[in-house]
Amino acid sequence: MKKILFVCLGNICRSPAAQGIAENVLGIENFEIDSAGTGSWHIGNPPDSRSIAVCKKHGIDISQQKARPVRIADDEYFDYIIGMDSQNVKDLKNIFPEKNHHKIMMLDQISVADPYFGEGDGFETMFQHIETAMKKLSL
Repeated sequence: MKKILFVCLGNICRSPAAQGIAENVLGIENFEIDSAGTGSWHIGNPPDSRSIAVCKKHGIDISQQKARPVRIADDEYFDYIIGMDSQNVKDLKNIFPEKNHHKIMMLDQISVADPYFGEGDGFETMFQHIETAMKKLSL
């Protein structure tokens, strides 16, 4: 079973959505999927209500997820650590020892825009970007 960790800044918008979308697209039979944040502001909180709503609109329930920070042990446990943007990847490489940097990558060549402070359809755009990238992901 392959283990995947999706990481964004606060673990309430992009990475919980990515976890839910990955569970939907990749399935949970062959993958263990989790999400975390490089920051610790939202520990224990559910995903942002807008992430919950956009995922629900597409038939994915992420409402039971709880935000957590990246843990040092994550780099040994997970096979793939996927940052949602280039800054997340940079932060992860500062957190984890160099020997495991090969596990750290971006979901897509283009950063998944953080919709938290945005307006309009930012969460729908985020969902579509993650879902499209997930369907191309080969792990």
